Amino acid sequence: MLAIIRKDLALLGLRGGAFLQAILLGLILIFVFSLAQEAGQTISPQHAACVFWLSSLFGQILLFNQLYALEEVHGQRLALLLLDAPAQTIYLAKALAALILLILAQLVFWPAGLIFLAQDLPQDFLGSILGVISVDLGICALGSILGALSQGQAVRESLITILLFPLLTPLLLAAISLQTQMQIADWSASSHWFFLTLAYDAIFLSAGLLLFPFIYSGDE
Repeated sequence: MLAIIRKDLALLGLRGGAFLQAILLGLILIFVFSLAQEAGQTISPQHAACVFWLSSLFGQILLFNQLYALEEVHGQRLALLLLDAPAQTIYLAKALAALILLILAQLVFWPAGLIFLAQDLPQDFLGSILGVISVDLGICALGSILGALSQGQAVRESLITILLFPLLTPLLLAAISLQTQMQIADWSASSHWFFLTLAYDAIFLSAGLLLFPFIYSGDE
């Protein structure tokens, strides 16, 4: 698993352009939304959270499209399946590699959002970080399984986009509400959103572990 993670991080993050494209796309979205403000106007925390998560998700789609294409383009899928490890190891490695890249991208998006959208630091800083990570887990768990599903399809670039947004809509709504409440440290109002994100994480992860061997080892 660690070997697959190192390989994906090297190819997508260090040598490939997908990670840089994801960051640039997210920064462009943040900058464009900042232009919608009038001079001296402050965007609401809810709108700022929406921009942050849209930037994260649009950038991540670029990574999901390339996550499994690394082996698909060179016909190396069989080589991964012949590893002396369960097929779920591939799924978890791809999801963790995507999670690392997503967190690195958000380390750029977060200060950019504070500056361009004129936001203050969240009052519950630790709670905000835990909320972001809980949502990131769900995004990468689902994105990894959809990335495997889209391989071998002539329209794989659009397939993952069509499937990912509807399935992630409840999680994104919870993420926006959670981040907004953490801005004012209202844990009583945000705790149920946090537990909802954990429930989605468990559902997506369980579905991925169950379905991945059938999806990735199936015929194209």
